[in-house]
Amino acid sequence: MAAGTALVYDGEMINHKLLWEDEACKIEVPERLSSCYGRLQHYNLIERCISVSAREGTESEIMLIHSMDYVEIVKSTEKMEKGELQKVSAEYDAVYFHQTTYRCAKLAVGATLQLVDAVLSGKTRNGLTLIRPPGHHSQRSAANGFCIFNNVAIAAKYAQRKYGLQRILIVDWDVHHGQGIQYAFDDDPSVLYFSWHRFEHQKFWPCLSESNYDAVGQGKGRGFTINVPWNQIGMGNSDYLAAFLHVLLPIAFEFDPELVLISAGYDSGIGDPEGQMKATPECFSHLTHFLMNLANGKLCAVLEGGYHLWSLSESVCMTLKALLGDPLPPLSGEMMPCLSAKESIQNVRAAHKPYWKCLTYEDVTPVQDLSTVSCQAEEAEVTQTNVEFLSPQEVGDVNEVIETDRFLETHMKSVLSLKPPIKTAAAVDDSGLHLLPPTVHIPKGLDMKEFETTISAFDVKNMKEEALKSLLNMLAVLNKIIKKEVINGLAISSTPSLSSAIALAHCRNLKVQKVLCVFVGDMDIKIELDDDKVLLINICAKHSEQVNTKHNISLNWKEVSVAFYGLFYDPSMIQ
Repeated sequence: MAAGTALVYDGEMINHKLLWEDEACKIEVPERLSSCYGRLQHYNLIERCISVSAREGTESEIMLIHSMDYVEIVKSTEKMEKGELQKVSAEYDAVYFHQTTYRCAKLAVGATLQLVDAVLSGKTRNGLTLIRPPGHHSQRSAANGFCIFNNVAIAAKYAQRKYGLQRILIVDWDVHHGQGIQYAFDDDPSVLYFSWHRFEHQKFWPCLSESNYDAVGQGKGRGFTINVPWNQIGMGNSDYLAAFLHVLLPIAFEFDPELVLISAGYDSGIGDPEGQMKATPECFSHLTHFLMNLANGKLCAVLEGGYHLWSLSESVCMTLKALLGDPLPPLSGEMMPCLSAKESIQNVRAAHKPYWKCLTYEDVTPVQDLSTVSCQAEEAEVTQTNVEFLSPQEVGDVNEVIETDRFLETHMKSVLSLKPPIKTAAAVDDSGLHLLPPTVHIPKGLDMKEFETTISAFDVKNMKEEALKSLLNMLAVLNKIIKKEVINGLAISSTPSLSSAIALAHCRNLKVQKVLCVFVGDMDIKIELDDDKVLLINICAKHSEQVNTKHNISLNWKEVSVAFYGLFYDPSMIQ
């Protein structure tokens, strides 16, 4: 399997810039690229990546998506004066041209294709390309929403033509609907397109009915377009995770892509004047990590939007850190999605139930009376009623930027606090030590008195010496995880039920707030689970006589495995 993470960047793409006053376009600035690259340097991430040079996309590559006439129009802007550029720009929605736009747009396409080549040829496992102008709004014969050539759509067609791929997943987490990508693959079952976007009942740009949850594709492509419309602002980490866990990931695993392309727009992050959402930068590392489990890790992240420079650059860094395999930072905030998010997710699942086995046997009834409909009048001042972008000034740009900057300065310090030098600890007997990498920590010189408070509540008097030793080793590993001296650990025990009970008791003694315990096998854990701090899930071979409770759930392995097989391979097995 290929290893390493590619980074594609060319500073020449900074040359594309606005030459006149334009309220809609003025937030798409060259500093979007330079701030991202500078932040990557700050965190010493660039030297950890495999550098891949950008190149120009060829006209034949661009015309995999765009018409020849449109390419000629963009090419003609190279020799135009300011007045002519402004006139051509006015023919499109929220777009500007510069004498360098054609060159920069070709570099954006070529940089994206270079990344696809690096990943699919096995040079690297995954990668990120920092490009502008962005692409996901542009259509066959039209620039749109700052976008000139549709970089990700071209990349998907390119991967199909050059590498013969049959299944490509495009994940668009930009806050705007990437209608250009949707139009390109609306009837194509070989490309699964997922987009969440600020929608607000079709009042937010681009104000299209086909951005709603019931737009699922056309013809053979029905079921392969997934739109999650956000009907209110302020969506955060829990809402984004819920959309992934309950919509995208089940369908994506069933689809089984050979390549994942991310239209990585960060205007869906905190502080952005366009999105007005609340997702913090570390959320994007978790989203990236989820997607890395698909397509054997073949993943290409391609920059789209993002207009709060600090939020954008921190989010880009968190995405790259995830691609590099760094430990995921803890997510901040309440982990319960809001009502409006749950309504949108429910409606998407209902709309796609006819097309995907993973949704077939679930009770997903559409929500007709949305909670946000009655709020439209009150929210009119924060939504858009025409096709113009909301200007930063209209949302109190100066004060909001200062407030977000202050928050990010403090927040990122806590998120990126010093990680332990050792990632993993293991408690194994001496015969297995030679199998472990030298970087794994092995607890030594254990003292039973250290764990006396925990162990005293259990009957361990008759335990054999080796069993007691393995128990102490397990507690030592657990201690290091709780004290944040390591990220994770492994322990081998001959008494798993007792060890699990003691481990849970030890977590309680050390005031751990919440613990998830998944026990595979028949067990008998003697511990009270009535304080909302432990969720115990037991997957066992025999039917349990105990009554499931909110925090103590027993599942029969046979039923679980048959259900899993049926959902993904043979639905007729489920009665």
